[in-house]
Parts: sequence; C-alpha cells; structure tokens
Amino acid sequence: MSLSRKKGPLYLQLKKTIRDRIVHGIYPVGSLIPSEPQLEEEFKVSKMTVRNAIQELKQEGYVQKQSGVGTTVLRNAASPPLSKGKRFTEILVEQGDRIDKKLIDKKVEQNRPDSEAYHLFGPSCLCIKRLYYLNEVPYIFYEHRVSPGVAGRLDWIQGADFSLYEWLEEQNLVAERYQDQFTIGPLPAEVAGELAMQEGQIVLQRHRYTYDERNHAIEWSIGYYNTNLKPYIVDYQT
Repeated sequence: MSLSRKKGPLYLQLKKTIRDRIVHGIYPVGSLIPSEPQLEEEFKVSKMTVRNAIQELKQEGYVQKQSGVGTTVLRNAASPPLSKGKRFTEILVEQGDRIDKKLIDKKVEQNRPDSEAYHLFGPSCLCIKRLYYLNEVPYIFYEHRVSPGVAGRLDWIQGADFSLYEWLEEQNLVAERYQDQFTIGPLPAEVAGELAMQEGQIVLQRHRYTYDERNHAIEWSIGYYNTNLKPYIVDYQT
C-alpha cells in the first residue's frame, strides 16, 4: 500500500491509517504494531515519516514505544484530553494567523561550569536561535541548546522552516519525553532587540527539556513570548 502526497503530509496519512487499524481491532490493545522497517516497506515511505506518525500516535495516547520491545497498542478509543492538546502554533494558524520563522544564528557554544547548559550537556553544546513572526510582527524568540554530539552537522540546518525535532531524529537523537516549565522574567538585550521590545521588560518564558529513551537531555530551549500581541493558548479537546 502506498500513500499520496496529493492528500497532504504523508506522516498524517500514515498516522490515520494506523489509528484506524487500532480502532477497528486489526492491531488489538496489548499487541505490537508492525516494526518501523515493515511500515516503511508496506507504505513506501521514509523512516522519518514512520517515526513522525508513531510519535503523533504516542502523544495521543494510542501507543507506547519501548527500546528493544517495539511499539505497543495502549488503547483503541479516544485518548484523554491532556494528551490531545495541539501545538501552540497550530492553534494560531487554525485561527487564521500567519506564522513565519527566521533563523538568527547557529554555533557551537562554550558553557560556563555553573550554567544549566553545562549541567545538561557538559563543556559545550550547539546553540540555535530562531525568531517567529505572528502576522509579520516579531512574536517569539527561541534559544535552543542541543547535545554537542552533532556539532559537525550544523551545515545541515538550512533555511527558516527546518524542523528542529526532525533534524534531531536525523542525527539519531530521538525525543521520547518533553517537560515544559513556564515562568516570567526580564528580556535579555539581544532578545529584546529581535522582538522590538524593551530590555528588561518582563515577559512569559517557556523552558522545554527534551529527553531520549535513556532519559538523557538532547535539547533545552527557552522561548520568550510577546503576549501583548496574543496570549499563550493551550487547547484541550474533549
């Protein structure tokens, strides 16, 4: 069976097909779905497409992925509300807003011994900075710090629309768990300049920690939000 790009993103088509098989009992609760290579062969798609589809199903509570075991079906009905929350930027686009991205910088950074980055990654890490625009107005500034193991592949990051998490998976850094922490704090000078705001102004900040299956940090990001333009929205579906 093959999928068609004319019907939209391949990973979403694959996700729907697997979910339908789960709901209709073809893949019963407690069973393993076919392996990633088997799905690649059956649907004639890439490894990244399969992984993105499974990640979506995992986030929605249908499956659990375990190293050395495979992907197990957890439920065959709608998942609980908290696991169905949409990404913030997806909500904005659905509301009719336009989101554009700009790559500000990418480099290897030396970490201070007393810093959070040093605690997570050691003496150095990759630092990637991006700016998001809401309807052409600067809205979110992101600082991503990534495991130094892929420092030699910074040239793989091209253009504003690259997907950070897909890029990490291409480097065999697969996210298995996320943790978001929200706080408020002052804007650093560089960030204030990019957001066209005042240095030291208090804004919403989101710290995201991304971990692999061994619970090792592979990415830590700080997002600075100009909520004067639009508040941070979390959408829960019942």
